[in-house]
Amino acid sequence: MPKVKAEKKSRQHESAPKQGIMFNKDLGQHILKNPLVIVSMLEKADVRPTDTVLEIGPGTGNMTVKLLEKARKVVACEIDTRLVAELQKRVQCTPLQQKLEIKVGDVIKAELPFFDLCVANIPYQISSPLIFKLLLHRPFFRCAILMVQLEFAQRLVAQPGEKLYCRLSINTQLLSKVNIIMKVGKNNFRPPPKVESSVVRLEPRNPPPPIDFKQWDGLTRIAFVRKNKTLSSLFKQNSVLDTLSKNYMTFCSHNEKEVPKDFDMKKKIADVLGKSGFSEKRARTMDVDDFMQLLLAFNQEGIYFG
Repeated sequence: MPKVKAEKKSRQHESAPKQGIMFNKDLGQHILKNPLVIVSMLEKADVRPTDTVLEIGPGTGNMTVKLLEKARKVVACEIDTRLVAELQKRVQCTPLQQKLEIKVGDVIKAELPFFDLCVANIPYQISSPLIFKLLLHRPFFRCAILMVQLEFAQRLVAQPGEKLYCRLSINTQLLSKVNIIMKVGKNNFRPPPKVESSVVRLEPRNPPPPIDFKQWDGLTRIAFVRKNKTLSSLFKQNSVLDTLSKNYMTFCSHNEKEVPKDFDMKKKIADVLGKSGFSEKRARTMDVDDFMQLLLAFNQEGIYFG
């Protein structure tokens, strides 16, 4: 009889447990690992030895350490206590330890400290509220160098008539000078995000434009809800008319002004748009100066958006 070959038994290896910190994608934790990108961001920020630098989402401290070497002080805002412990461990018993202040918690809800610069690889899901929190912060800071999602960066710098031009574009450009300074591939992060990234530079306009930002934001919110529609059609919506009517009544009450019995907000708005030449204008083609002119025309007639 032929010999029956015995089956070879392969050794089964259990998978080794993952080492280090498991990053939380829900918190937007994508750690920037490429030192060349970090160096470029710091060069663009032009960090001075007298600067206090705000860093948001420091992660394990790859950028923080470089900032500490250049600045007088770094205030790092981090929501994840595990990463706070890693950052503290990284500078412990070094000359950099005394220059680092860590604030634990949600930066959107917290009050920002004084700072000269903001340099950060920010969690992408908080990009929009964070940028406006920074731009409305006082006293003014010199500039912010921020890592953001590529398409978000393109929206920030989009001009009237371009496809990506939106409320984010005009609100940001009202309050700051903004430009894209570099594009960053997804492989520069650990773990890699699903999208490409860009670094933007924001320089607050100082002095700021002479308008009430709450009023401005209310106007652009209405105008960009359908940016391809004419303003005359947008301002005919019942929800818009109801809100502006209530605001007008409040304005008249505060200024001891009598409201005419035949008052018609729809007609009043049509008159303002007609006289100012904006009836057939569309938000997608209007720039900052256009919206400032329109807001002034409304306010002069007692129509407020806040």
